[in-house]
Amino acid sequence: MERFPEFPGAGPDSAEVVVEGRRLVNFCGNDYLGLSRHPAVSAALRDAAGHWGVGSGASHLVTGHGIEHERLEQALAAFVGRERALLFSTGYMANLAAVAALAGRGDRVLLDRLCHASLIDAALLSGGRLQRYPHADAGAAARMLQAPRGTAPIASVPRQDHTALIVTDGLFSMDGDLAPIGELAVAAERHGAQLIVDDAHGLGVLGGSGRGTLEHLGVAPERVAVLVGTLGKAFGTFGAFVAGSGALIETLIQSARSYIYTTALPHALAAAARAALEVSQRESWRRERVLALTARFRSGASARGVPLSPSSTPIQPIILGSAEAALGASRALLQSGLWVAAIRPPTVPARTARLRITFSAAHTEAQVDALVAALADALREAPAENVLAEHALDELRARSHPGRL
Repeated sequence: MERFPEFPGAGPDSAEVVVEGRRLVNFCGNDYLGLSRHPAVSAALRDAAGHWGVGSGASHLVTGHGIEHERLEQALAAFVGRERALLFSTGYMANLAAVAALAGRGDRVLLDRLCHASLIDAALLSGGRLQRYPHADAGAAARMLQAPRGTAPIASVPRQDHTALIVTDGLFSMDGDLAPIGELAVAAERHGAQLIVDDAHGLGVLGGSGRGTLEHLGVAPERVAVLVGTLGKAFGTFGAFVAGSGALIETLIQSARSYIYTTALPHALAAAARAALEVSQRESWRRERVLALTARFRSGASARGVPLSPSSTPIQPIILGSAEAALGASRALLQSGLWVAAIRPPTVPARTARLRITFSAAHTEAQVDALVAALADALREAPAENVLAEHALDELRARSHPGRL
């Protein structure tokens, strides 16, 4: 039987859901800062809806783009240190636009092997030559840039200005680890390529002021040609954006099909997202809290022998090997009042099915401690398939580098 979670209205920062009448603690969402029901964000949505209505009514280039969109784009550009930003209705659409804006037939698009599905689709739809480099391996990406382009499919293409893109997530959504963005930037600069980073899960959470993976790793904004971010994770609302140079944004406005041929984000959501951005800066304790809760979990889980990945971001994968092992552990946690989804192939590679545990500033220490105890019990009663799980964890540990949290 399918289970459909509902939110119980237990308060503006509730981290709970109701599933089939049971109140459960949600440890698999992406509301990292607990802003999705913050009073100021909700008030901004209500006020803007009262003024502008519920829908935008058209695409951006017709009549759908308004002052709320403009204000949010300016705020986002300033936040990430870019000349301009452009709003999209979803992160998927933003990634399609970002890659297609810079790549076409005859160009090479190098993707991290664990990139989000939207980036893979973007590379395929761009018409460029898709190549995948081993996860978080900047050296391999550099070597691929050095290699000959090959003959097909570019021999018949008349263009002489073929380019190459390196495309990566910032914070990887299933492993919780970080891309070596500084090293990728060096490779891009050395070989005349351009670097695109989708920092959907890092923005708002990582870095001294929440500006994401680049800030955390000390990478200057100008070294990354294109930055993609979403508003439905740390900022608790909806939508996405692409940030970069003025020339890039003008190119997207004129050519990005996923921008031109779709209804604009509602004005009210743009206003709510801007309020969430302001709250995230004003209430920096939220970022500090989610990282502290993550550290608390890792300390407790390690003491109880839970197999942990090297990363200390709010995304904590517990790799169990088979789909059956992951589903069994998820069911056991459900019995303990904890909602943790089992992630299975093809979302993750074969033999790396896992529990994907995520933390929010809305969680309490008691809830985290309860998760640790229940997880340890669940794994003791139904242990992971040791060979598969340990192999996957060994790979994670082997590619760990000082840039990771």
